[in-house]
Amino acid sequence: MRKIAGAVRPRLARLVTATKPQVKRLTRAVGPQLARIGRATGHRPAALIRPPRPRTFKTWQYTAGAATAGLALAAGAVTAAGPWDADGQRTAERDRAAALERTGGADHGSDTAAAEPGPAPSAGSVLTGLGAATNTVKSAPSGEPAGIGGTAVTDLLGPLLDASALGGTHTAVVVDVATGARLYGAGADTALTPASTTKIATAVAALSALGPDHRITTRVALEPGTREVVLVGGGDPTLTARKNAEGWASLRTLAAETARSLTARGIKQITLSYDTTLYSGPDLHPIGVNDNLARVSPLMADEARTDGSVEGPVTRVSDPAAGAAQKFAGFLAEAGIKTSAPGTSKASSRADTLAAVSSPPLSAIVERMLTNSDNDIAEALARQTALASGRPASFDGGAAAIDAQLTKLGLPMTGASFHDGSGLNRDDRLTANLLTALLVKAADADRPGLRPVLTGLPVAGFTGTLSSRYTDGAAGVVRAKTGTLTGVNTLAGTVVDKDGRLLAFAFLAADTTSPQEAQEALDRTATALAGL
Repeated sequence: MRKIAGAVRPRLARLVTATKPQVKRLTRAVGPQLARIGRATGHRPAALIRPPRPRTFKTWQYTAGAATAGLALAAGAVTAAGPWDADGQRTAERDRAAALERTGGADHGSDTAAAEPGPAPSAGSVLTGLGAATNTVKSAPSGEPAGIGGTAVTDLLGPLLDASALGGTHTAVVVDVATGARLYGAGADTALTPASTTKIATAVAALSALGPDHRITTRVALEPGTREVVLVGGGDPTLTARKNAEGWASLRTLAAETARSLTARGIKQITLSYDTTLYSGPDLHPIGVNDNLARVSPLMADEARTDGSVEGPVTRVSDPAAGAAQKFAGFLAEAGIKTSAPGTSKASSRADTLAAVSSPPLSAIVERMLTNSDNDIAEALARQTALASGRPASFDGGAAAIDAQLTKLGLPMTGASFHDGSGLNRDDRLTANLLTALLVKAADADRPGLRPVLTGLPVAGFTGTLSSRYTDGAAGVVRAKTGTLTGVNTLAGTVVDKDGRLLAFAFLAADTTSPQEAQEALDRTATALAGL
């Protein structure tokens, strides 16, 4: 622990120095709101932030990270949104609440003599308000929340949405999450190209079909009476070949376990095959070869990236499955197992499983997809949704499965048309009405399994695709999924207003000519909602 703390401390110090101006701006921006909400609710502030990838950090690491970011939102708003995972509270938020309470707590192995972090304080009453039993968010068909009038919202948003930067066609809807009441609507049922806000629909569909605790398995099978070993792709888009798997399923671990199983059987040389038959149809997205998405395969490592990156556009390996199999062969060789050059095959039903690794829960995968706007994960989840509903695991099958799941949830599907899971297909069509309905559904107290749709949304000024936006605006109080294609700019998410109400919004603009100006116009509009 002492060595870890010594290595981390300089980085944290640099990060604190770098973020001081941002923290000061955020404090000035949300301080009055927090004070008002604290007096009204009796709660202390709690953070709504969590690293997008699961890591085995200790409590003090989460607390230090949250304190460095300075992201504090009203606990009253968190209470309104209910539990933020299936268990009712997320680790990072719990630890941040504990840090703010400062009333004692358990020691986590720190060494104060070495200037390491001290004991973690307790969370106290903050956690009580975050339990499932106290969740108050319910969808309501009508009713206007106290303090917000539809006319006031119209007067506020109308001029902002008429900005020339948003092109000739734009739509918008704002809904109060606690009541379900629509506060604003312009072209609510007009279907436009949604770009990456499609991922919100994909997330809701996947979680509904599979559940937040679902895991995706990659396995290795030995064909009976032979020495053919088959690496079977299960569709895990987060499978990694990196030395530090950071909590994701590891191809190296899979190879090590396979080698042990083979050695126990007295096998030192094998014929290596790989099975990609889980998916069907074209593996190349209609946009063609593109740095934003690899060929869609049930077997790939690190999204077939060629530069060691974990997000963003980059050149991909031309055959992701073959690339993963070759890496797997290399790891087997390091473990003393000789292999043939990998070739394609299909594992039989009689094959014995030698080893298997599973992804983190679907809830974590959904959060990573939304935070980073990860197209590879989105297309994988569309296919997993298709498989769960008995449809072919293809672009068409995934699109049909998403539509069917959302229809089953009773969501407003008028005008909606899906052609992929990522939103890269320009033929996708969604309405602002559907996008806000998806967000309200994710906050429904009766559907805690959908909560990762909200917690995965990038936090303005801090995480994911919003990390460099809102630094002088509503940083920390807007969480939203961005969407950008040529001539298309969209934004959908949630915002906490000055009185602690949680609002869901969706803005879609078509025929935009300047992505930067359109993005800024959408950000100004979301920021204005925070001031209601």
